[in-house]
Amino acid sequence: MSMATAGTDPATTTTPNARWYVGRSKAQWQTFGSAYVGWMLDIMDLMLFAMMIKYISADLAFDKGVAGLIASMTLLATAVGGLVFGFLADRLGRTRSMVLSILCYSLGTALCGFSQTVTQLLIFRFILGLGVGGEWSAGATLITETWPAEHRGKVMAWVQSAFALGYALAALVAALVLPYFGWRWAFAVGLLPALFAFWVRRHTPESSIWLEQKRRLSVGETFAVLFGNHLRPTLVCLAFTSAAMCGYWGLFTWVPTYLATPVAQGGPGFDLLKSTTWIVVMQAGAALGFIVFGYFADAIGRRRSFILFFLASAVAVPLYVAITSPTLLLLFGPVVAFFGTGFYSGFAPTFAELFPTQVRATAQGFIYNTGRATSALAPAAVGFLSQGNGVSSALAATAGFFALAAVIVFFFVPETKSEALR
Repeated sequence: MSMATAGTDPATTTTPNARWYVGRSKAQWQTFGSAYVGWMLDIMDLMLFAMMIKYISADLAFDKGVAGLIASMTLLATAVGGLVFGFLADRLGRTRSMVLSILCYSLGTALCGFSQTVTQLLIFRFILGLGVGGEWSAGATLITETWPAEHRGKVMAWVQSAFALGYALAALVAALVLPYFGWRWAFAVGLLPALFAFWVRRHTPESSIWLEQKRRLSVGETFAVLFGNHLRPTLVCLAFTSAAMCGYWGLFTWVPTYLATPVAQGGPGFDLLKSTTWIVVMQAGAALGFIVFGYFADAIGRRRSFILFFLASAVAVPLYVAITSPTLLLLFGPVVAFFGTGFYSGFAPTFAELFPTQVRATAQGFIYNTGRATSALAPAAVGFLSQGNGVSSALAATAGFFALAAVIVFFFVPETKSEALR
């Protein structure tokens, strides 16, 4: 079944040699904009906590181990959100599910600013995580269903690059708001995405391939498809996604803390302004990595691209934490982020090409966010490991997760480049 016959307007399809953005329809650009901005604001809200761990922990009196547990609880919540909102996207529509998820993570972020205890913060971060998991499920599915197969990797890569912008925005919000108003008001900024949700509801068209489905599956039928006929791709995708995300979240949750760690304790000892600058520069490398991965995935295939980025990450991470020169940290940080983040662009196209339309959003949401929930072990492990061995040694250990992801892809993941959706 071609993209055209599967619900994409034939007038919007392209020849293999056309650029991905040439001849696109208004509807396609609206879905692109909604997914891009929604994902950017999603990550901004998610990463605000990482930017302010030092200040929140001092106010609410908890150590690095508890901070790691809070970060892990948030990631665990994304698995629940991915499953719930993914099913809603398959049942009620991609656009409606995206709106609900944005409202959810906006509310959760704002509530974090009212936390008086660690327990309250855990609950509010869980609410935030539900929405974060759901937004990716709906947005990624909407993009992969409305853009041509030959450009699916590149288009999703540009959307995924909003991750880096959202990460950088979180650092900027912390730097601009924290010194003057405190961490509680920084979380209040996270309520702004709720306004964007109303734009999405009004201006984002529904996926045609979803509208053409004659029947919506129940919860039981959806699980029967995922864990019946599609059990192998579900488990394989979950395995390599979990390994890769353990590497990412174990590393990047603690990079801001590592940069602020005093030299006597094995860190660079940067102040807030310098740490923010280094993080923003690092995310420039991440943004480029997202985009380059998409072009690689459409040119040489999903498998080869994954393996290349995972192995490069496994090498780059230990080198990064061994650097002591601030200048070299500034220069090499974008390289680590390029490989250690760019592979995210390959998840949505690969999952979309492995699962049918009736369960696509649920499958994408379940695999991506259960992988992210499994990776919740990594921030906690790094937090506890850093207590006795230092943050730098704990971060270096995350390289093993990237290596494991490369092995799983090499032996078990099939090539799906440019396959038509069904």
